Amino acid sequence: MRPALALAVLAVAAVLSRDAAAFTHIVKPGETLAQIAERVYGDAKRETVLVGANALDVQGGTIIAPGMRLEVPAPGHHTVMQSETWAELALSWLGTDDMARTELLARDNKGVPWVPPVEGQEIEIPAVVTYIAGEGETVNTVAARFWGDPNRGWELNSYNRRQGVTLARGEVVLVAMPGLRLTDAGRAEARAAAERDGASGGMALEQQRKADADLPLLLADVRYGRYAEAVARGDRLLGGGALTHPQLALLHRALLEAYVALDARAAAAAACAAWRSNDPASTLDPVRTSPKVRAACEAR
Repeated sequence: MRPALALAVLAVAAVLSRDAAAFTHIVKPGETLAQIAERVYGDAKRETVLVGANALDVQGGTIIAPGMRLEVPAPGHHTVMQSETWAELALSWLGTDDMARTELLARDNKGVPWVPPVEGQEIEIPAVVTYIAGEGETVNTVAARFWGDPNRGWELNSYNRRQGVTLARGEVVLVAMPGLRLTDAGRAEARAAAERDGASGGMALEQQRKADADLPLLLADVRYGRYAEAVARGDRLLGGGALTHPQLALLHRALLEAYVALDARAAAAAACAAWRSNDPASTLDPVRTSPKVRAACEAR
């Protein structure tokens, strides 16, 4: 088989093995975030996941209204292909192959980083919430908010490849949510959402078409300086799963610009790695590319 054809076959197989990691919930009259979280996750406190995934608190408020579309994060799934390693899977799904993310992915699937997963094994990909820090926040307060334990702030630092306790206002923090599960009602709603959105019996194709429509909006967000909105939109696109390698390359390249503008250096470096992973032939024009973007890509 010619190399180009082999790569194409692998790309198609990778897309078909993915399971949507999020679904859309349309807010009904009288609903609250806590009620939605209780129904889909079995825990009203998980409303923080919904807030973070939809960037509802970017402007300091978390009000929802009937008819609003909310992205509900859920774990994704991937069927391991021949010779795949935990590090390669972490790079593809979590943005970088560093030890923190590799260990998290392996541990979440009852494995260890140095023993590759078995070909054909279905693994779970933990949901990752993009959180934008507010004034006076620290990694400890974010850890308490999402994990219920302020002593785990160091884990956030490790996952985001950053140092220090204090977070700058607007800094983007990626929060992995291993163990996040849907209730029976949540799974039923996910199936109903797939049918409603036309994603059943061709989910990958439908998600890719949706991404084709949303990616220009993401690029516009970056072009016009709406960086927080770009990060939120990119996170929702990634949560939908089933994107092609060219789509992922375009998405991560845009996120690279947004993270650099937000001074989220670790996230920018991860976005650059994911961009290059999905487009190995990618290059940075030394004339047209800003020094900060080049520095983010050289930070690995």
